[in-house]
Amino acid sequence: MPGVLIVEAMAQVAGVCMLSQEEHKGKLPYFAGIDNVRFKKPVLPGDQIVIYIEVLKVRGTLGKVSAVAKVDDKVAVKGTLMFKIV
Repeated sequence: MPGVLIVEAMAQVAGVCMLSQEEHKGKLPYFAGIDNVRFKKPVLPGDQIVIYIEVLKVRGTLGKVSAVAKVDDKVAVKGTLMFKIV
């Protein structure tokens, strides 16, 4: 699976996670940046990716999350994503 699609999936999950907070209901998350993304192992057809998101900080309309994509409980991709909530 192309790495850009894995990062996009992590960003989509992080956006939904950010919107689940009560103060962000009815707003839109805009993807603002990527930091320290590392590809640890390839994701092959038939693999199931499980994505974990941890909100690191939210200041006003800016948010930062840590994202980890795992396959068979082994880290495939990890990185930090930033959002602007409008």
